[in-house]
Amino acid sequence: MLDNVTKKFTLWVLAWPIFIELFLQFLLGAVDTLMVSRISDDAVAVVGFSNQLFQAMTTLFMTVASGAGILIAQKIGSSKSKDARTIAIMAVSITTLIGLVCSIILYVWPEQIAAALKLPAHLLPMAGTYISIVGGGMVLIAMMATMSTVIRNTGNTRAPMYVAIGMNVIHVIMNYGFIFGELGFPQWGLMGVAISTVVSRLLAVLLLLYMFLRSFEYKIRWREFKVFDRPLFGEVLRIGWPLGINMSCWVFSQLIIYTFIATLGAAELAARTYMNTLESFCFLLGTSIAMAAQIQIAHLFGAGRTKEAYRSAYRALGYGTIYVVVNAFILFVFGKHLLGLFTQDQTIIAIGASLLGMNLILQPGKMLNMALGNSLNAVGDTKFTMYISLGSMWLVATVCSYVFGIHMGWGLIGIYSCMIADEYLRGALSYFRWRGQKHLRKAQQPDPAAEMATAPMEGVPAQA
Repeated sequence: MLDNVTKKFTLWVLAWPIFIELFLQFLLGAVDTLMVSRISDDAVAVVGFSNQLFQAMTTLFMTVASGAGILIAQKIGSSKSKDARTIAIMAVSITTLIGLVCSIILYVWPEQIAAALKLPAHLLPMAGTYISIVGGGMVLIAMMATMSTVIRNTGNTRAPMYVAIGMNVIHVIMNYGFIFGELGFPQWGLMGVAISTVVSRLLAVLLLLYMFLRSFEYKIRWREFKVFDRPLFGEVLRIGWPLGINMSCWVFSQLIIYTFIATLGAAELAARTYMNTLESFCFLLGTSIAMAAQIQIAHLFGAGRTKEAYRSAYRALGYGTIYVVVNAFILFVFGKHLLGLFTQDQTIIAIGASLLGMNLILQPGKMLNMALGNSLNAVGDTKFTMYISLGSMWLVATVCSYVFGIHMGWGLIGIYSCMIADEYLRGALSYFRWRGQKHLRKAQQPDPAAEMATAPMEGVPAQA
């Protein structure tokens, strides 16, 4: 019989609430895109571009949040719940401060930042409005992401799911009101969408905070947010800083690739934004399985159950690959019709439709990379994933995107080809690293310090 703690950390128990949460987050993004498309395709381009900027900023606090999440699962696995609780408190305190700094920067200099990132000049006023409002609420994203990560890594993946449901419902209702001037709302267009985003996130933060304070055996008190345990925070950073660089590589490389696409024109930028929405849906279940596997493997690794941890990665990869291939095929068949829901511009639809076959090739490589990359992160092998990200994302995904997509004139086809090559390269390297079991073997080796502490002294008989 499985005990209650073990049951909480089984793959499917962890995965299905994460899937529903991610699906609802996707739904929020898709509804945003669909509703904003009723304003204009330029507005869609601004939202897509801005979201890449916001993702870039989130890496600053996700360094701490991600490292803390993995360490919390490991500590719970090794029955050190007090340490897990302390790590959670520190993570929320520190990421909130980082998020506050990001909010100030984006609120004060929105148009200047967009111009520096080569957004077309005619889109700058619209971007200034959207970035200042949504970016000004970056502290909410920091708090929401960190508390969700902490709660999820305690094995409670349902709580963030419930919050996502409420946030989506509120956001969709407010979007409808602000865009169409219904339900007593003023018709504020893109500005209204931005306000809707911030309000729904604020309500989500309040609910997550209530859940976070009660996530451990003893309720967290407000005065404890002043707590700072240097050794434990050092452990968080040891795992977290390579994760932060890894995430930064992905987000900033994507941001730079978006600037390449922006030079191709507003139609290409809008097409990429629409395709990004469809691709996100395609990979939702794969992402949820990979995230659940990371939590499960971290817990098993902390408990010393390394053989089970090793097998869990392949189980997640197998299930995930089947699902993403099926979803990618469905998108390949119906993708052109789905693009027609977002825009009537035949140029944009044609550009997006030309990428559907390439997405069918992309998704299995993405699953290979994410499942085994997350598994390596779960056991603390975060430096390896950082090194391969630094090499592959910048040289293959970014530099080659410029060479083939811009310099050689292949456009989005050339850029997508480089993104596919990057995913498969990182996935293959992660596979061989996981197969070598370097960190798992280290965990199986006895601790010399512990052996010396428990070994009987020479000439003194061991106690019975």
